[in-house]
Amino acid sequence: MPFADYKTALVTGASSGIGAAIVERFARENIEVHAVARSGDALAALAGRTGCIAHAIDVTDRQAVAELAGRVEFDILVNNAGVDRPKKFLEADERDIDLLVDVNLRAVLHLCRLIVPGMVARDRGHVINISSIAGNYNFGGNSTYHAVKAGVAMLSNQLRIDAFGKRVRVTEICPGRVATDIFNHVHGNDPSVRERFIDGFELPQASDIADAIAFAISAPVAVNIGHMEITPTLQVMGGLQTAKPQPAAKTDRSGEPKP
Repeated sequence: MPFADYKTALVTGASSGIGAAIVERFARENIEVHAVARSGDALAALAGRTGCIAHAIDVTDRQAVAELAGRVEFDILVNNAGVDRPKKFLEADERDIDLLVDVNLRAVLHLCRLIVPGMVARDRGHVINISSIAGNYNFGGNSTYHAVKAGVAMLSNQLRIDAFGKRVRVTEICPGRVATDIFNHVHGNDPSVRERFIDGFELPQASDIADAIAFAISAPVAVNIGHMEITPTLQVMGGLQTAKPQPAAKTDRSGEPKP
């Protein structure tokens, strides 16, 4: 189904990085793009560059999102908004857990709830869920993020079952490390962060992710590209580690450590 068969798109997390690149890519296809993010100034700049329709909305604001979904029939939904608070689950903070669940999973569920039924009724639509390699592979210190991204992966599979028999396509995009400013948002806006995650690495750009999404959307109507992992050539997800058990601490009868 080429872009010409679609008229409108909703892109969340659109103010920078992958989201902004998607808006820019869609604008080249003469799609009416509705860009959602919290940063009104960044959205205004994006609208000036692309002609998109900016909505300064937090995706966790269910009323505002429902109002937008009730006004516009969206042919393409891109669930891109996301946050991270890297931390081992043994040190998890309840506010971090709630934030990641609310933004990365609950908002995706509600946007699909609000928009996908209309796609099914019209027998036309494409859902793009930006997940992560963290939804399929494990690496240390990011337990809540892994959990919510795995939820997005399962939702993506389930949507195809629920929309079975209709021309509603669902694509899950699983990026690895991409050269965006997300690392500054997560780890702090410090030169050492860029040195740690970006400088010296050969990384996909946000525009590469946007081009991959455009490829999936522009495929013939008979083709659903369901799952795409997009990683640097020089990045791998595997790795096996085995730890030796540590001797148990000696305690007295009261349970206090012995000197």
